Amino acid sequence: MRFPGFLSSAVTVILFVGCFMAVPEVVTAKHGGGVTRHYKFSIRMKNITRLCRSKSIVTVNGKFPGPRVVAREGDRLVVKVVNHVPNNISIHWHGIKQLRSGWADGPAYITQCPIQTGQSYVYNFTITGQRGTLFWHAHFSWMRATVYGPLIILPRRNESYPFIKPYKEVPILFGEWFNADTEAVINQSLQTGAGPNVSDAYTLNGLPGPLYNCSGKDTYKLKVKPGKTYLLRLINAALNDELFFSIANHSVTVVEADATYVKPFVTDTLVIAPGQTTNVLLKTKSPAPDAAFYMLARPYFTGMGTIDNTTVAGILKYENPKNLENAPLFKPSLPAINATNVVANFSNMFKSLATNKFPINVPQKVDKRFFFTVGLGTNPCPKNQTCQGPNGTKFAASMNNISFALPTTALLQSYFFSKNGVFTADFPDSPLHPFNYTGTPPNNTRVINGTTKVEVLPFNASVEVIMQDTSILGAESHPLHLHGYNFYVVGQGFGNFDPKNDPSKFNLVDPVERNTIGVPSGGWVAIRFQADNPGVWLMHCHFDVHLSWGLRMAWIVLDGKLPNQKLPPPPSDLPKC
Repeated sequence: MRFPGFLSSAVTVILFVGCFMAVPEVVTAKHGGGVTRHYKFSIRMKNITRLCRSKSIVTVNGKFPGPRVVAREGDRLVVKVVNHVPNNISIHWHGIKQLRSGWADGPAYITQCPIQTGQSYVYNFTITGQRGTLFWHAHFSWMRATVYGPLIILPRRNESYPFIKPYKEVPILFGEWFNADTEAVINQSLQTGAGPNVSDAYTLNGLPGPLYNCSGKDTYKLKVKPGKTYLLRLINAALNDELFFSIANHSVTVVEADATYVKPFVTDTLVIAPGQTTNVLLKTKSPAPDAAFYMLARPYFTGMGTIDNTTVAGILKYENPKNLENAPLFKPSLPAINATNVVANFSNMFKSLATNKFPINVPQKVDKRFFFTVGLGTNPCPKNQTCQGPNGTKFAASMNNISFALPTTALLQSYFFSKNGVFTADFPDSPLHPFNYTGTPPNNTRVINGTTKVEVLPFNASVEVIMQDTSILGAESHPLHLHGYNFYVVGQGFGNFDPKNDPSKFNLVDPVERNTIGVPSGGWVAIRFQADNPGVWLMHCHFDVHLSWGLRMAWIVLDGKLPNQKLPPPPSDLPKC
């Protein structure tokens, strides 16, 4: 099979990875140790039935979840996205560093205008210095509820994993299913000021499983052989929920986080926030047991709002010559919904591999320090309207009490072409009005909004950011994602960050390197990164409801002096607003 429009002389391949295959692709040329891989994403509506209800959803190539994109470190990806649906859309390649290719990052109104109905855009970027599990998803409104899929980056040819070679590799994507139209759900929330209606189910690879009504046939089943090692590529693509995950009577070995290798550790329960990926090794039992085993996931939550407190189930089944129609089905025990200590202990287990082959480069000295509060707040109710947020207000969210308003044109274009009036370079380095962040909240919970404020960084500056949760409208975890970079998690703790004593406890030897980190509920996290990638880069909460309420900000990283330190001009097909 070839995609329409590609040259007939190109070589068509299907790339197999363990027990799954990617969508058909066209490999056109070799370059610099890698190859160029072409994919085509057709954004189309598709009727899908879940929970005994059918609805039309937005998909890529008619698939839910979307197709797997597979490449190797050093490869160039060229993905043509054609929009055939009434909604605007853009695609974000979550976790790809986009070195000097910020035009391909994908967040609407940040690096590009959205792709409108009938339009197309080609995302063109090279995967540099990365290998592991990432994913792609829509980055416009709540479109990523159904528009997401795995992005698998294999090591370069003739290079191996720093762990035992797995017998097979299996992607497992966590998601959320809404019976209602998700665009209607968030639009209603933004109109009334209330929290949005929660999802009706969680999913494993698009399937809710037998613990939901009418879903026994819609169950993900992982069939395994005894005595083998499987690499499970776990991806949390859920809109708004961190999840606990466990497989009954089995432990796993964690070997990777956000496409970076970590020091292996064994666990029987994982925590994975929206936007995070985790690779684990599953060693199956031998001989094959006369039983099957539930794989369960349910939410972690400490906030004051409502939550989809249900459980998604898949089934781990062994190949067994015996007739196991009536074999027992074991169920794992998951932590309580608000088990913050379990989450903290799990997070603290992650350390970078930090070997000669896979070194780290955590900044030892800091040029720019920032202290950002992250949390909820309120906006006043407009005149002649009844609002359903706290005390008749509207829910909002902010960083340093700034609720970030998206512009009507893309920030990157405005910066590159020096357009005035689109943004201001005055995002506060620290809270404008300090308070006891995790103590009794202030009476005034209103946020500042309506302007697009950004933070400007010199090229190659070493940056430290402390992100502090607040108790305003309830303490809760916030998974923060940084575009264009990985960062090192050098410290975290509960309560208010102590600038005198906490830095002495920072791990500057082998901190985990990630692109998404949960700010602990009622606590803080410290990250460091080197600002060596010019462009405009979004940093935001990966709970889409908080993102919609304004919990985001943007960095502008200036060009360096050398040609390879400058952002090139935009492609000619960049969408227009």
